[in-house]
Amino acid sequence: MHKAIQSGNVAVVTGGASGIGLEAARRLAGQGMRVCIADLAGERLDQAAEDLRGSGAEVIAVATDVADPDQLRALEAQVTRDLGPVAVLMNNAGMQPGSSIFDAEGNWQRIIDVNMWGIIRGAQIFAPGMIASGRPGLIVNTGSKQGITTPPGDPAYNVSKAGVKAFTEALQHELRETAGCQVEVRLFIPGFVFTPLTARGRTEKPAGAWTPEQVVDFLFDALGRSDFYILCPDNEVDRATDEKRILWAAADITENRPPLSRWHPDFGEAFKDWVKK
Repeated sequence: MHKAIQSGNVAVVTGGASGIGLEAARRLAGQGMRVCIADLAGERLDQAAEDLRGSGAEVIAVATDVADPDQLRALEAQVTRDLGPVAVLMNNAGMQPGSSIFDAEGNWQRIIDVNMWGIIRGAQIFAPGMIASGRPGLIVNTGSKQGITTPPGDPAYNVSKAGVKAFTEALQHELRETAGCQVEVRLFIPGFVFTPLTARGRTEKPAGAWTPEQVVDFLFDALGRSDFYILCPDNEVDRATDEKRILWAAADITENRPPLSRWHPDFGEAFKDWVKK
């Protein structure tokens, strides 16, 4: 287990009212941590906090829209006041309503404000205090494979998660170059997970998806190692396939192929043949 995950330490999980965030909060509370779950105001947040407290955990719920930096500052101040200095921050809040390249739905601004700026500002607001404490700290930023291979169909989401990847890499470099800093960051890259974000009207888990419990198991195992990129498989895609997809996407540049050549009529079969090798 990561050295910041200790009984009595404080953890904050955004997007903590359901799915991966709620399961991560449950695991952190199970380690004896004092936990704050932050999410949009409503019955779901209240119920999540009640459920966690029912297991004996010390939990507070703070209604927060991560797209609003003032609300993130208020969250940091309240957690520090009510629970103490933060040791673990999981920037997990996200949305995926769908998007089109010319923004017919009007979703781009909100998606990027939540998925990318919510993580950037969350780290900017919480990390200075975590560093100043002089104690071990951990930031986990939830990214996506779609921010790496950028498949067609949901460009706003892809852009937001590509930004999370670039920011998290830069943040880790900054932290390791900061004298005396004991805080580090990891990029959490889930696969297909059945959550309210991905359900899209379905009530039963698709066979190819992992449960939040499975993906959080994988996350916590990785947190016990030095992995920066926590690349999760699922029931459809194994690690080897993910690696080939990522390498092919990068080679679009080095081979001077058309962008997204994996889906290009002149290269689609070549990609399929290469994956089989």
